[in-house]
Amino acid sequence: MPDTVKREQQAERLQAIRLRFTINTHLEDQDITTPAAIGAATGLPPAVAARLLSHRQWREGDVIALKAVAAHLGLEVSLEGLDPWAEKGRGR
Repeated sequence: MPDTVKREQQAERLQAIRLRFTINTHLEDQDITTPAAIGAATGLPPAVAARLLSHRQWREGDVIALKAVAAHLGLEVSLEGLDPWAEKGRGR
């Protein structure tokens, strides 16, 4: 796998972690904890919402889906600075 692909996937993994943390924290702060309530709040079926917000493994498309959930909840999540190679001057 080329280095650029690895870098992009690593950056996406970090973005997914930040998005999940922000979304889950927001939901918990609102006392939205049951799968049904999480599904209703996110606009997704409960099983899909629970799976998306609890993945431990990065999957392609997660970041796009998590960004959509964050937007649906009215959250602004900064994803700046999550490319470790760009910060070290090793940009693409």
